[in-house]
Amino acid sequence: MKKLYAFTVALAMLAGLGVHAQTHEMTVQMMKVGASIQSTMYGLFFEDINFAADGGLYAEKVLNRSFEFPQPLEGWKAVGNVQVRDDGPFDKNPHYVRLGYTGHQSKFTELENNGTFGIGLKQGETYRFSVWARVPEGESAKIRVELCDPYNNEEMQFFALKSITINSKDWKKYQVEIKSTKTIQKAALRIFLEGKNAVDLEHISLFPTDTWMGRENGMRKDLAQALADLKPGIFRFPGGCIVEGTDLDTRYNWKNSVGPVENRPLNENRWQYTFTYRHLPDYYQSYGLGFFEFFQLCEDFGAEALPVLSCGLACQFQNNDMSAHQPVEELDCFVQDALDLIEFANGATTTEWGKLRAEMGHPAPFNLKYIAIGNEQWGETYPEHLEPFVKAIRKAYPNIKIVGSAGPNSEGEQFDYLWPEMKRLGADLVDEHFYRPADWFLSQGARYDNYDRKGPKVFAGEYACHIAGKKYNHFYPALLEAAFMTGLERNADIVHMATYAPLFAHVEGWQWRPDLIWFDNLDVVRTASYYVQQLYGTYKGTNVLSLTMNGKPVTGAAGQDGLFASSVLNAATGEIYVKVANTSDHSQQLSLLVEGMKKNEVLKNAKAIVLQSNDLEAENTIANPNLIKPFEYQLSVNGNRVSGTLPAHTFAVVVVSVFL
Repeated sequence: MKKLYAFTVALAMLAGLGVHAQTHEMTVQMMKVGASIQSTMYGLFFEDINFAADGGLYAEKVLNRSFEFPQPLEGWKAVGNVQVRDDGPFDKNPHYVRLGYTGHQSKFTELENNGTFGIGLKQGETYRFSVWARVPEGESAKIRVELCDPYNNEEMQFFALKSITINSKDWKKYQVEIKSTKTIQKAALRIFLEGKNAVDLEHISLFPTDTWMGRENGMRKDLAQALADLKPGIFRFPGGCIVEGTDLDTRYNWKNSVGPVENRPLNENRWQYTFTYRHLPDYYQSYGLGFFEFFQLCEDFGAEALPVLSCGLACQFQNNDMSAHQPVEELDCFVQDALDLIEFANGATTTEWGKLRAEMGHPAPFNLKYIAIGNEQWGETYPEHLEPFVKAIRKAYPNIKIVGSAGPNSEGEQFDYLWPEMKRLGADLVDEHFYRPADWFLSQGARYDNYDRKGPKVFAGEYACHIAGKKYNHFYPALLEAAFMTGLERNADIVHMATYAPLFAHVEGWQWRPDLIWFDNLDVVRTASYYVQQLYGTYKGTNVLSLTMNGKPVTGAAGQDGLFASSVLNAATGEIYVKVANTSDHSQQLSLLVEGMKKNEVLKNAKAIVLQSNDLEAENTIANPNLIKPFEYQLSVNGNRVSGTLPAHTFAVVVVSVFL
């Protein structure tokens, strides 16, 4: 590996753009390489909000597949002789349906499921239908499975079908593959009883065979690919507020999310109750995307796993009465849940939870290194609840790093109280959240410059720029997020993790916006904010480099004309990455001066990757998903000083290779 000392970059002149009179000179110092950038620096925050799991990343097409919703046939249309029963083969999911003869050969018994906002199917692709079934009277029975277009008024509604013979009095799993002959956003699955013999059905499922990594209980391939393309270093799961639950009974219980998928119990989603203006009363969690699948995805992406568990406090926004929370003296079962999760991830196959991991198909440990306890808790009650977790984890697993919380705000009384408490308790990282307006992001370029370097490290666990009255994914907030992230990068010695939030949103089922990735039943939209995250993740580098203007960091401060910048080295490839955001409304002349270059070093193969829009309210949509995308062009280099123009409202990553 070559020792690198200096570089210079040019931002290409773009035709037709005016040039602001003043030239800003930035200096990059390569004589001394700075702090290491953690592999976990940029990553993913996942929460099952906006139908991110069921109906989203989790590829299951059937809604209420085990009839466990409070109204067992919710999501289903039942015709004829359909009975719901509750003495099924799975103790955590006891409900099933019996399809019986109607008494007349022309009257059918039928079930129809329309999935979550419809069932999306693609022409030529194959789908795996599966069901646990039996014939209660012991005589074989037959069901007909159809893929249908329920809104088709011109031709036959069904366009693909298969028949299945149920031939056992004992519960067995049956499956067939069905190829779709059309692309359709809102298909339906229909199941008819053929003949007179009754049949019992449980855990009715429809998956694409082409899931992410080809897994049977798999993820939707295009959405998982969008995550992989971010090149995440950390993956936080499963939230977010669902970790807490509306009450403790509905908190996310990781132990219910592992084991055979057909026996993972339904959980009420905390987001079912929150926003009456986007009320989604059929929002539940199947736990099909559980902790085992989460750990698999972390391996797939090359990301470290960051599980978040309840500290015994239900959502404090919804529960002011302390009686809603677990008393500190009764936290043993919650603490044990945390210890058992670490065992599930890392334990030998001879342990209780390591054995279950092996039975699920992964004998090797997942090598978990981090765990977070609590989400957006605050007040004295949070440190009181966190302390027993810290003590128990430190004793049993001293190498596991523990993430605590600074509460729901980015500053203020509770924030100022919790940081010293996290330091007192010995948390390794502190999770900060900030959903803030434009002026906040423009003022926070130097946020971490004066943080205590001797305390816990920072996890910027949830952040997004929210423009007042315009909380959608247009270009302007993405630009401000890019500007703010230069400060994260410049302070990589103290900031070890950062994740935008929320991650996913279904265009028909969103409750919160903005969000990083939007989707419908067939398509995916990568937002401008997505591309900002992708550029940082792709060009992360290994070490911070000093970049200054007039001797000061480029933080958008007074006199810096809306410019934000940071610089890093990738020692493994011999590349330099400079990130520059021009948040002003005019193009700017830049001159980048390199100090400390050796005589025999030269700069080559420079290119710029640019994210820019003249329309600050432009956004990528289902109809126009590629309106805003990064584009790149080659740059020429000349000695140690190059000048160029950075257009108004532009974020650019400049990549330069250094050769001896």
